[in-house]
Amino acid sequence: MNDKEEYIAYLTSRKSSHKVNYYDLSLREIKAIKQTSPAKPRLLIHACCGPCAAWPLEFLHDVFDITVFYNNSNIWPSSEYERRRDEMVRLIHEIHGDNISIVIPPYDNVAYTKLLAPRKDDPEGWKRCFLCYEIRLREGFQYAKEHGFEYFATVMTISRQKDSQKLNEIGLALSRDFPEVKWFPSDFKKKGGQQRRDEIVKEYNLYHQDYCGCVFSYLSTHAKEGHGT
Repeated sequence: MNDKEEYIAYLTSRKSSHKVNYYDLSLREIKAIKQTSPAKPRLLIHACCGPCAAWPLEFLHDVFDITVFYNNSNIWPSSEYERRRDEMVRLIHEIHGDNISIVIPPYDNVAYTKLLAPRKDDPEGWKRCFLCYEIRLREGFQYAKEHGFEYFATVMTISRQKDSQKLNEIGLALSRDFPEVKWFPSDFKKKGGQQRRDEIVKEYNLYHQDYCGCVFSYLSTHAKEGHGT
């Protein structure tokens, strides 16, 4: 099967009714935690931006002791990375105060761009994106392991543009390399999650970007609009 055939097969699979209900799995995990954990478990959650983090943090803050992991060296240019980072910090401060911490690893877009460049011509939401998810989530698992977190998750399943099945598949696969850290399954867009996200974004006037993050995503989005770089 060549790349084009594989991509078409992937798009077809996204329409399949035979999918794992990761939202239900998240509810089951929360129920189990509440029944068996006398204290809130520590959760490290990867967050790409304030709008995507808004609802997941609200949804989870009564269950977990949360630390946000703003690990997004894929974002280009640096000014965009900094703008999203600052909005993430503002969201946490204004809504959650000292109840949620944030960790911001060093920014290195040059290294990320080199890793993604071999797949630069992929359509948005295909293997370049899967590689980007895997790199960032692996780094998150590593940090969680080194700092004693019991769970790791990502807010990215809130997005309509991202494949929650694939994100959870990657997270579950990586969790086998980090048995000390449990993957928290999610599909945050379900059951009104996307609507609540939009309400929080409007209420706090959060900056909302128009492309996913990397330079190739930027070029793809703005080429469609007839814009230059």
